[in-house]
Amino acid sequence: MPSQKSSTVMTKKEKLMQYYRDMLLIRRFEERAGALYGAGEIAGFCHLYIGQEAVVVGMQSVLSYKDSVITAYRDHGHMLACGMEPNGVMAELTGRSGGYSKGKGGSMHMFSAEKNFYGGHGIVGAQIPLGAGLAFAHKYREDGGLCATYFGDGSANQGQVYEAFNMASLWKLPIIFIIENNGYAMGTSISRHAAGGDLSKRGEAFGITGHKVNGMDILEVIKSGKMAVEHVRSGNGPILLEMNTYRYRGHSMSDPATYRPKEEVDDMKSNKDPIEAIKSLLEREHGVKAEDLKTFDKETRDICKKAAEFALNSPLPDPSELYTDILMKTKHDKKLTPTVEKTNSATNDIKW
Repeated sequence: MPSQKSSTVMTKKEKLMQYYRDMLLIRRFEERAGALYGAGEIAGFCHLYIGQEAVVVGMQSVLSYKDSVITAYRDHGHMLACGMEPNGVMAELTGRSGGYSKGKGGSMHMFSAEKNFYGGHGIVGAQIPLGAGLAFAHKYREDGGLCATYFGDGSANQGQVYEAFNMASLWKLPIIFIIENNGYAMGTSISRHAAGGDLSKRGEAFGITGHKVNGMDILEVIKSGKMAVEHVRSGNGPILLEMNTYRYRGHSMSDPATYRPKEEVDDMKSNKDPIEAIKSLLEREHGVKAEDLKTFDKETRDICKKAAEFALNSPLPDPSELYTDILMKTKHDKKLTPTVEKTNSATNDIKW
């Protein structure tokens, strides 16, 4: 992953199979992460992306290597879609030194400058003005890139969102605001937390065009994504996409999701699942055999199993890692590297 980085021209069938595999990898990864959390191997918060896979896989398929991505804390799927390795992501989830943030970030705070992925942010809505900053950097450097900024329906009510909208529109920043509207901000339905209801119109006061998209249909996501990318790359400034999607699990692993009826969840799984939809399309219109698709399933399960094994076999971070990646030194700075001296006490003495 992601498929857009391949220079090979693929047929429609090959593209569909790539999308299927990419979405399936995210789902199997998240299922494995959920199992590790249940086993006590993942601590802290853990927000799974199961059900929403079509949004990020569809959007990433229309982006370029020069574009940047930033999102909130339901971020594992975005990392995989950006091309980050499952081993490194899983190791970070388990707090191991082999993780993308050396085991210090956990589920919500992973980064990869190489893949232009800038988090993973735990504060609701905090990534949105940062996304505007990334877009400003693209414009300032004239590198032709844009920033895909993801946030949830709950974040859409934060004040900093509209400050970011205002600046992005004034300066015509190359940014796509993507609202992943899964219907429930933590545990509150959109009808109870969002006045007006239509989140696609939230940017209108700032001159930002918005579009509603069926986020459970990857082909519709891709179509809308291409339109949004063309709009931004043509110098027209920001655009907003409201992706109507659905998460099958609770807000986080500690959420039993009793605020919504079981029948609603079952209906989404049975009739609107994005992975089953593309699987059916491949079988119906492209002659792909169910047996062939099972190969993808086995492949992704094996990848996720090996990622879990890699994570659990990776060492915990050395205590000295607590004091790295904090300050950026210049030639004028005094030596500020701490040393950790082990003592007989339960704590370590820190010397600067």
